[in-house]
Amino acid sequence: MPKIDLHRHLEGSLRLETLSEMARTHGINVGNLPTKNTDMLRPHVQIIDDPQDHEVFLAKFGVLRHFYHSPEAVARLTYEAIVDAAADNVRYLELRFSPQALSRVQGFCLAEVTDWVIEATQQARRVCQIDVGLIVTLLRHESLDLAEQVARVAFDRAEKGIVGLDLAGDEVKFNAFPFRDLFQEAARRGLGVTIHAGEWTNAASVRVAVEELGAVRIGHGVRVIDDPEVMELVRQEAVALELCLTSNVQTGAVPYMASHPARQLLHQGVAVTLNTDDPCVSNCTLTDEYVAAVQQLGFDSSDLEQVSRHAARAAFLPMAQRLALEAQILNGLPSPDLEPA
Repeated sequence: MPKIDLHRHLEGSLRLETLSEMARTHGINVGNLPTKNTDMLRPHVQIIDDPQDHEVFLAKFGVLRHFYHSPEAVARLTYEAIVDAAADNVRYLELRFSPQALSRVQGFCLAEVTDWVIEATQQARRVCQIDVGLIVTLLRHESLDLAEQVARVAFDRAEKGIVGLDLAGDEVKFNAFPFRDLFQEAARRGLGVTIHAGEWTNAASVRVAVEELGAVRIGHGVRVIDDPEVMELVRQEAVALELCLTSNVQTGAVPYMASHPARQLLHQGVAVTLNTDDPCVSNCTLTDEYVAAVQQLGFDSSDLEQVSRHAARAAFLPMAQRLALEAQILNGLPSPDLEPA
């Protein structure tokens, strides 16, 4: 079935085979890790039997980012991430990335590394049957000065495929409030605002994201289920939740899959969407997420239709394109007796 993924990180969408090939070809070493062997590299970049902990999850990116070692590598990894999404029948993808994290590997210029991602995205769009919007991610744990530099790069490229601004990182240790002015400016400039919140801390972080930063979408937001007032805020403001089932279990945001509140939130009128987060780290596809929703959370065909509607309507696209996307996705949904494929 055709799908929409609004929450996928480029840095977490790399192919293991490509990483090992790059390590062999270009001599990429990350400490003493076995980067040249796919099976031996896997536990260092992918959740296998790891503890359900967000710090363990985030640590995988410390290894993954070493592979953005050249313009060609950035282009290839971006291109492959989009090709893989298209192969999973994702028709519209919003791919987010952190220019500051990618630029740090070899001291690249923020603007240059952003342009490499944009160019590879344009190439992939021409080849694949997929539309892609790019979201630039700021990081909570870094300085406001750096965040402003990154935001300016995004603002300057709003006509080149940058559709939104995101804030990610450890929400337990770092509050979103200091970034308020940057996100309010992003909204004034026509960029969509999405904030990681309510994932590893309580629902109050969602309130800050919506009321202070102007978020129209929340990355994860599972803790909304714990606070009726915040849930009502999200519902009244039509804020979409970018839920990522597998990732939410792996980071400890929920204890196990069957306990995930996705269907409960959906049935209480919240604009729930299903997404992958980090396909490489979580070893999942968007199809896997839909199957988990059906088999473990009890989603039925009407639930999947509603999730698809929410995703299309929450996309950072002009209204006419959102409506066209919604029609395209709904026309391709399976009949009620079929599971997603």
